[in-house]
Amino acid sequence: MTVNTEPQALLSHLPCADGSATFSFAGYTIVGAVNGPIEVQRRDELPEEAVIDVVVRPAAGVGGARERHLESLLQSTLRQIILVDNFPRTLIQITLQVTVAPENEYLNTKLIQASSNLPILPALIQTSLLSLLSAAIPLTATLTSTAFAVLSEEGNRRIVIDPTARDVEQAESLHVFAFTSHGELLLAESEGNFTMDAWDQVVTMAQSQCCPMRFENVDMMGDDAEAGADLTRFTRSIVEAKIASDLYWK
Repeated sequence: MTVNTEPQALLSHLPCADGSATFSFAGYTIVGAVNGPIEVQRRDELPEEAVIDVVVRPAAGVGGARERHLESLLQSTLRQIILVDNFPRTLIQITLQVTVAPENEYLNTKLIQASSNLPILPALIQTSLLSLLSAAIPLTATLTSTAFAVLSEEGNRRIVIDPTARDVEQAESLHVFAFTSHGELLLAESEGNFTMDAWDQVVTMAQSQCCPMRFENVDMMGDDAEAGADLTRFTRSIVEAKIASDLYWK
């Protein structure tokens, strides 16, 4: 399977959803749909804010504990940027269908048990953001997420941004971060064995990767890492192209 080296996205292509997006990157392709604000069941409604419901469907089989964990992480992250106070007693539903995943994700038992929750998170977050923008849901800010794998080669540390399935399998630790467009940390998830010095280095690199405009003149990536895709500019360009297309008739 050919891994997407550059991100690709398509907006507002599902006719029965308020907003939709398909995002492809790092071996994953995810289709997202947003409906809302819509009526919520009385037992679930919140009197002063909207309920955020996230559903993750795997590429193969039925959802289980892995998907429930991903849903809880996405829900807690996304509700920090959605203006839930604007829509009390309503529901904003985000559905994410994984259509393509790295080949060995469901074949490598060790990978499934140890570290399969983190590599897909950035793609799920980016798909959710694009779907929310497509649905014109009010947000306090946009966000960008990135993943890092820390590998040890002959005693030397090597940090890989947007790791492949093979990198994930060989990594000593995995890290996923999400930052807002204002540089605020929203999500920090790590797995594996690592020191605090290594974690500090990775989070600094993640901030410069997710908020490149704040560090345009500062090299924070170091010599042991390669720069990843600039998803901040990518998201802006995709939304600008969509708006230009929608307003072309004017």
